[in-house]
Amino acid sequence: MSCQRCVQAVFTALTPVEGIMSAQVTIGAATIEHDGRATVEALREAIAVSGYEVMVADEDRRTLPVV
Repeated sequence: MSCQRCVQAVFTALTPVEGIMSAQVTIGAATIEHDGRATVEALREAIAVSGYEVMVADEDRRTLPVV
């Protein structure tokens, strides 16, 4: 992601993913807080819809930082 429009596209693509409580999307990264139902695979698929690819995903119990 290299612009604010890219950030908005990723944020919008994450909207239908079940279990997301909040998402902080910035240029080059996203941190998603969830209730345990969101998975890295679900996030990868949603982000792919917006035309981007998840390069690194650190899975924590309640947050999923995605780069």
